Amino acid sequence: MSKTKTYALSALAAAGVISAACIAAHHASALAAGPDGYRARPKGSVTFARDIAPIMLDNCTSCHRQGEIAPFPLQSYEDAKKRALQLAQVTESRYMPPWHADSHGEFMDERRLTTEQIGLIKQWAEEGSPMGDPKLIPPQPQFPKGWSLGAPDIVLQPSASFRMAAEGGDVYRCFVLPTNTTEDKYVSAIEVRPGNSRIVHHVIAYLDTSGKARQLEANNKDGQPGYSVAGGIGVLPTGALGGWAPGNMPRLLPDGVGTRLPKNADVILQVHYHASGKVETDQTRFGIYLSKTPIDKRLRLMPVFAPLSIPAGDANYSTNGRFPLPFGHNVSVLEVMPHMHLLGKQMTVTADLPDKSSKTLVRVPNWDFNWQTTYEYKAPVRLPIGTVLSLNAVYDNSTGNPTNPSRPPKHVTWGEQTTDEMCIAFVWYTIDSEHITQGKPVKDMLDMLGGLGRGSLRGLRRQSSDAPPP
Repeated sequence: MSKTKTYALSALAAAGVISAACIAAHHASALAAGPDGYRARPKGSVTFARDIAPIMLDNCTSCHRQGEIAPFPLQSYEDAKKRALQLAQVTESRYMPPWHADSHGEFMDERRLTTEQIGLIKQWAEEGSPMGDPKLIPPQPQFPKGWSLGAPDIVLQPSASFRMAAEGGDVYRCFVLPTNTTEDKYVSAIEVRPGNSRIVHHVIAYLDTSGKARQLEANNKDGQPGYSVAGGIGVLPTGALGGWAPGNMPRLLPDGVGTRLPKNADVILQVHYHASGKVETDQTRFGIYLSKTPIDKRLRLMPVFAPLSIPAGDANYSTNGRFPLPFGHNVSVLEVMPHMHLLGKQMTVTADLPDKSSKTLVRVPNWDFNWQTTYEYKAPVRLPIGTVLSLNAVYDNSTGNPTNPSRPPKHVTWGEQTTDEMCIAFVWYTIDSEHITQGKPVKDMLDMLGGLGRGSLRGLRRQSSDAPPP
């Protein structure tokens, strides 16, 4: 079973309010047929106990249970029966479980049902949702309470709750959280637990060893914890530990790989808030899991950008970006994360190899702003010296895009507001020749530029512009 899935509230809420008309139309057409490749079983033989409960408990219950983010539970026969047609619809369309990459088993924790599983759900719903023998229902899965990876080694949070106004523009708030470590450490995972998912858009954890962020917070006079500055965090960060956006889930790095946490560093927790229509408060928590094994390689980040100048009404605006691998090193790619906003339509990230061949790192054909997954490979993707990373993205700025925030559409460029746009692919990698345990650390081009650690969404610091951040 995959690890706890971090589900976006708005997407799950949408799944929970599918109209009766849509369900009826689906029942009259697609349900009667079954997905391509599914061979229907004898009528009445598909039951909840034997066939549907294992699918539901393995793929749905992690979030569809009491106290979690999903809008309704899916833990029992009664839960499933009253939503049988809805379950058939959202699984047949692959809206649920949420997985947007065009993948073929290369990523960890793929949230995909097989054709057979989808067909079973449809047949079961169409035939009246029979229970079957209750003795065949598997035991309820056991989930950790609170932190998905267990208790963190370090837990940080702002000293008080932040108050967000009911209306107005997005707010980027920085909270300075001392780690009080007395020696350098390495981090193998972080977990962000938003205090209020209605207003927390994303979170980035930067590092500061200069003390300047503390000064900015001390000089803040608005009566709220933290501080706000235009276009970033107000200081040059020492590095970063990670970030969270809807769709991401915490996961431990492989043994021997870690992100450096300097001694006595402050975490600058930058939280992006957006108004919900009423006054809200938030006190987001940040958990740090320290590496338990010696670190041989540092995890590094390279962002691939593309310029943006999206005309109003353009339903297929395309843009491209290229970024050479850090010079002089073979690397191994561990993770990749596409990032766009509400106009995003699709993105493909490709490695163009020195022998003129190409390798697709990730392709997201149907972008969903509510599910910004970091895709981690089961086996690192090795790329040789001379490889160039390329990005192609398509945007829909027309009235036909139901998520377009502007009516009528307006010209859109780079910016921090949700109503602006971004075009970034974050690629996390290690350097093959680095062996810290053997006294062979390596510096590359991104180190010289102040490269950041896992999860840093550095490009999100840019103010509105036609060009991407440098």
